Amino acid sequence: MRAAVFNEPGDIGVEQRPRPEIEAPTDAIVRVTHTAVCGSDLWFYRGDSDRDAGSPVGHEPMGIVEAVGEDVTSVAPGDRVLAPFAISCGECEFCRKGLHTSCENGDSWGGDNGGGQGEYVRSTHADGTLVRVPNRYADDESTLRSLLPLTDVMGTGHHAAVSAGVEEGSTVAVIGDGAVGLCGVLAARRLGAERIIAVGHHEDRLELAASFGATETVSERGEAAVDRVRELTYGGPNHVMECVGAASAMNAAIDAVRPGGTIGYVGVPYGVEDEGLDVFGMFGDNVTLAGGVAPVRAYAEELMADVLQGTLDPAPIFTETVSLDEIGEGYRMMDEREAIKVLVKP
Repeated sequence: MRAAVFNEPGDIGVEQRPRPEIEAPTDAIVRVTHTAVCGSDLWFYRGDSDRDAGSPVGHEPMGIVEAVGEDVTSVAPGDRVLAPFAISCGECEFCRKGLHTSCENGDSWGGDNGGGQGEYVRSTHADGTLVRVPNRYADDESTLRSLLPLTDVMGTGHHAAVSAGVEEGSTVAVIGDGAVGLCGVLAARRLGAERIIAVGHHEDRLELAASFGATETVSERGEAAVDRVRELTYGGPNHVMECVGAASAMNAAIDAVRPGGTIGYVGVPYGVEDEGLDVFGMFGDNVTLAGGVAPVRAYAEELMADVLQGTLDPAPIFTETVSLDEIGEGYRMMDEREAIKVLVKP
């Protein structure tokens, strides 16, 4: 099969690799029809995190089940499925409590499983991982574009909102105008937030945030952005969603949140150890910090139900679509902020 691989920083290529095969009775093989480039992929693309040369990349697959092991009961060959970015068994202590990303038997899409940006993947623990799309929507391209973000960014934005305690009538600030932040706006609106303040640096993305339900947008940077959020909320919002991962974004969330408030953080943290966080500021103001890597499998069914009934549509975050041959260009467009999120069709 053909699959995207990391060669070196700034270089994503496409190579012939062994097609994954059933190795265990709990496995399934999925032919990937839709996948995406994630903002977290840019860390190794930029050389900010280590990755082995020649390793397959990608973690947001959607496709058609080709084969299943003898113990798989939830999906069958021919089914349309989407897959969260983390493989989980669905049966261990942590999966049962909805923390699938801490699964005791967890796995990734890389290595011999094929990588999510390739033509085929193997899902170990298929029953605990794969989410079946109802047959009536299996070939509806418009619906599939709206479902694909459930593999990562929509579930991650939702986790930020849930972790921040957003509920009916809340006032919330969303830090970050990338795909996760924009999906966070959708999630906050879905949970009934009355005021949603989107904070970012790109006017086109803030316009999309407004169309997603943001009641106000803030484009200032640094301390000026924090001051503006606090001004709009008369001292800071009770709920802040940190959707970037940089130390500057986390400290902005800490500076902006109202004393006694809650920060839901889901941005993959890079550079935080070196730059430091204002933990004393959180301590002094009794700020709650909750979140982490999003267990998107826990949210998949409820979010899919809303997508299928037409009340949730994150598809506009896909501003570019490329073939597998063009995936290097897709990474470049994401890296240079020419695209919010790139959809890939292997």
